[in-house]
Amino acid sequence: MTVTETSEVMAASQSAPSERGVRRDIATLVTGAGGEVGHGLIAALHAAGRKDIIAIDIRALDDRQRALCRETYVGDICETALLGRLQSMYEITEVYHLAALLSTRTEFVPEAAHAVNVGGMFNLLRLAADQARSHGKRVRFMFPSSIAVYGLGDLKTKNRAGAIGEDQYLQPTTMYGCNKVYCENLGRYYARHYRQLAQDRMDHILDFRCIRFPGLISAETVPCGGTSDFAAQMVHAAAEGKPYACFVRPDTRMAFMTMPDAIEAFLRLAGADAGHLSRCVYNVTSFNPSAAEFADLVREYFPAARISFEPDPQRQAIVDSWPVDVDDTAARTDWGYSPKHDLRSAFEEYLVPNVTARYAKS
Repeated sequence: MTVTETSEVMAASQSAPSERGVRRDIATLVTGAGGEVGHGLIAALHAAGRKDIIAIDIRALDDRQRALCRETYVGDICETALLGRLQSMYEITEVYHLAALLSTRTEFVPEAAHAVNVGGMFNLLRLAADQARSHGKRVRFMFPSSIAVYGLGDLKTKNRAGAIGEDQYLQPTTMYGCNKVYCENLGRYYARHYRQLAQDRMDHILDFRCIRFPGLISAETVPCGGTSDFAAQMVHAAAEGKPYACFVRPDTRMAFMTMPDAIEAFLRLAGADAGHLSRCVYNVTSFNPSAAEFADLVREYFPAARISFEPDPQRQAIVDSWPVDVDDTAARTDWGYSPKHDLRSAFEEYLVPNVTARYAKS
């Protein structure tokens, strides 16, 4: 989207006689609102009674999603003019920064990925810090990170390591992973050390909280762009009656969780008492089947499923650099993380009924 197009969208949103920009209404900002996590997050926030959601995405949101938001904007988080306008229009007290180029695409355009994933993060942190100084209160900044931050050198190391903690093996092999681990540290800097030598600095200007998600499996949105999407793609293809060639080996094992559990965890962390949090970045997980085990369950619930395995060497190498599981003890201890779904219940209670209903309508 060009700056001109963005300006036109903003001008249209400002044309209402209420002149919201003058009043600087309190707002919760969600970026990347049209993505898989964005859909679930906005629905959950609205269901909880939040009427102050301001959403941004590079593409227009669908009518159902727009109805859940106070205002929506089509624009790029790298466009400082758009963020500057939001700065002047709203008193932003909370940011959910979801916008990013995903792991598979970033390997084709690493420079563009860095510009969006790191540059966009910097823009949002700066906006949040400016907002905090403006209204004299810490801004809560929620950030979804990824299992892609890890980098284990080979399969022997991966299998020996087992479930790993937040501070281990942080040598990612992808641009997406590099971006995420840097953004985690950038958020920690803003929360704890921002402008640490300045005489007029504001202590603890941001309340930065980050979750490292494993592979996420959604029944509501079609997966695209993630290197861990093979599991969700199996289910969607089976429900749609299409064959699916899995791009990893049958023995490939990694951590997953359902999208509802991911959204619940994100909001639980957002609402946790700051005094109970021992760190800025938390692992979460739910189950860690092999690709073959996952395929067997798909065939159990969709007997006509046609699943084959055609590993892609490059994508396989990426998944092989991620752990077989992660240790989420800190999340369970500090803020009561407890996923609803294990592998079997994920299929029975969430994936099968919702994916089946989705494709029955088409």
